[in-house]
Amino acid sequence: MHRTFAIARKEFLHIIRDPRSLMVAIVMPVAMVLLYGYAINMELKRLAVGIMDSDNSPASRELVREMVSSGFIVDARRLSSRVEIEPGFRRGRFRAVVIIPTNYGKSLVRERYTPVQIIVDGADGSTAAIVDNYLQAVIARLNRLLVQQLTGRAEMPIETRLRFFYNPQLVSANFIVPGLTAVILMMICALLTSIAMAREKETGTMEQILTTPVRSPEVVIGKLMPYLTLGVLDATFVLLVGVLVFRVPMNGSWLALAGYTLLFIVIALSLGLLISTFAPTQQVAMMAAMMGTLLPTLLLSGFIFAIDSMPLVLRVLSHLIPATYFLRVIRGVMLKGVNWFPLEGGILMLMLMLILTVAVARFRRRLE
Repeated sequence: MHRTFAIARKEFLHIIRDPRSLMVAIVMPVAMVLLYGYAINMELKRLAVGIMDSDNSPASRELVREMVSSGFIVDARRLSSRVEIEPGFRRGRFRAVVIIPTNYGKSLVRERYTPVQIIVDGADGSTAAIVDNYLQAVIARLNRLLVQQLTGRAEMPIETRLRFFYNPQLVSANFIVPGLTAVILMMICALLTSIAMAREKETGTMEQILTTPVRSPEVVIGKLMPYLTLGVLDATFVLLVGVLVFRVPMNGSWLALAGYTLLFIVIALSLGLLISTFAPTQQVAMMAAMMGTLLPTLLLSGFIFAIDSMPLVLRVLSHLIPATYFLRVIRGVMLKGVNWFPLEGGILMLMLMLILTVAVARFRRRLE
């Protein structure tokens, strides 16, 4: 144990004397959660909509007023003909167009159905779906008002009442910031430890370690200890920024979240050490850590894209990524108030044992 602490003390001193490592370890996580927390926003605001009112009657003007009354939809441009629609989409002047036909007002009184056309820019599929859903909701609300005015009946035969659990206001930060915590911790922790062993080889201190009676598990654990302290500090800063700055709710236990987060940090650190045993230089180790942690965590963990919508091969790969399970845990603890995740915790523990065992075995070969 004395030899392990000696390795850890040496690594602590090296980190303290290297301001660049401290900058990466302390400043970058906070900067990333602030930058991405504000930049990655799935909420649409001030949606630009073009309006082609061919009727220009009190009824059609009432329809437009209802659409823009909440401030979510903005009357971006009035169109006089359909020829203007496609150029407007291409230049990004509006996301959708609402076409009110001629005799719209008279048709409301005389006809059973009155068509109103909605044309949505489908270049961005997710945004197009949100735009369509909101405009359909506006039309549905107007339908209820018209039924009441024309027939005196206050309600429709079937009424849908929607309610969202855990994130009732659909605040984007409540979904994004917990996911960012997993991404940042995985990337930063793996990046820090990936260059640890490669740096020893480049500076020539690896030969000095080989001449000592230190065993490979002691070297690995000793190198993990100082970076574990930095990882805990990073996690504390990131979670505090999420709760205090972005107002992400904390409905579960801080103690439970701390335990799962500590397990995830050790996995990320062990993965970085494993990468360093393969990399000949610090540059290679850094690139491998970035490619092996950032991209899979961003794209395959469920942070941005739903795993159920992925092809079978990618779904299988997603279950090999530690962040996939940690995302379920952190969102479950913070948003749902669930503190016990036996399946996810067990899988993360197995991943830690496997990664750490391979890292120790790889380093033992180098010692031999």
